[in-house]
Amino acid sequence: MSQNPKELKYAVTHEWVKLEGDNVVKVGITDFAQQELGDLVYIELPEVGRQLAIEEQCAVVESVKTASDLFSPVAGEVIAINDSLADAPEQVNEDAFNTWLFSLRINSSDDLDRLLDAEDYEDAIS
Repeated sequence: MSQNPKELKYAVTHEWVKLEGDNVVKVGITDFAQQELGDLVYIELPEVGRQLAIEEQCAVVESVKTASDLFSPVAGEVIAINDSLADAPEQVNEDAFNTWLFSLRINSSDDLDRLLDAEDYEDAIS
């Protein structure tokens, strides 16, 4: 099992969140999630401008094994998506913690307090 970066926050649904500043976060999926899914072949991301609620289904990742829904770990507005994933979804498999899927301007920084730290996420997946 890989080490989960301590500077990130984690959802029990296997998304990671990185605070970028000014209530903007980047969201991706964990290394554990990409290993479980296998080789990714397609990623459907939310539209820029979409308002997301906490735990709202907002994206889909498809692998050679299965398709899986992704959920927003925090509430906010989608302000950017990682367009490079349309042609190269395997970037997530190659480096899950450095491949973001979308960015949100979060409604409340309190949402971040609901997420797990690296140690608690490790406990949840072990």
